[in-house]
Amino acid sequence: MEKIEVRSRIKKVISKVLSVDEQAIAENANFVFDLGADSQQSLELVAAFQEEFNITMDEDKAFSAQTVSQAVDVISGYLN
Repeated sequence: MEKIEVRSRIKKVISKVLSVDEQAIAENANFVFDLGADSQQSLELVAAFQEEFNITMDEDKAFSAQTVSQAVDVISGYLN
């Protein structure tokens, strides 16, 4: 799967979980500081990413991704 498709799907998930306008989600947006995710929402994001991409992510690796671009890289690694 191309990174552009992964990025698009990630932004849709973020928009749904965090109730943020998808167009307002920047590539370098930090989930906590820029998008306002709390610890519960961070867990929900990881679960939603796993469901969206039908993958099981290592917890440490999942939470190491703090920005949209880092999430794209981590998830792309699972898909390739």
